[in-house]
Amino acid sequence: MKNSIKTICKSITTMLLIVLSFSTLAHGDEKHADKDKQAIMDIISGIKFGWENGDGTPFRKTFLDFKGARYIESGGQNKGLESLVSHHVEPEKGAMEYMTLDFNNVEIHFEGKKKKFAWAIADTRFKAKLKKSGRELDKSGYQTFLFRKIDGAWKVVHSHSSGRDNKPKKEHKH
Repeated sequence: MKNSIKTICKSITTMLLIVLSFSTLAHGDEKHADKDKQAIMDIISGIKFGWENGDGTPFRKTFLDFKGARYIESGGQNKGLESLVSHHVEPEKGAMEYMTLDFNNVEIHFEGKKKKFAWAIADTRFKAKLKKSGRELDKSGYQTFLFRKIDGAWKVVHSHSSGRDNKPKKEHKH
């Protein structure tokens, strides 16, 4: 009887240790995923700052510049990072009295076991006033970012935005 109780206690102890070790590993993965999600959210915040301030620094820091890189902005295409920054980000700020860009409802997804690839999609809202004409812009749409983890850091490898004039939904009269 004593031996069977000892055996049962050892079995229970072994199972508890196994369960605890797996939950610790899973919790560690969860913390790692939270850290990766936060890193990607920080990149997206930097992109917002860069657009609103006509500052190419966040783009140069977090976008991977490689042969064949293309960044799509509302029907226009920039081949390479320098094209995006010098022909789009920096000059647009100078052409506008004000500009706001919001990314909302950001969803981040990781792919593969090693989680070296991720993508994010967000609702966008862009408002600006053109200096030259005084025309006000109010656009809403979507933004997609593709990320690759390189040497422990997330980099944007592609982006695509699409927007149209913001038209609030009209109330139906019955």
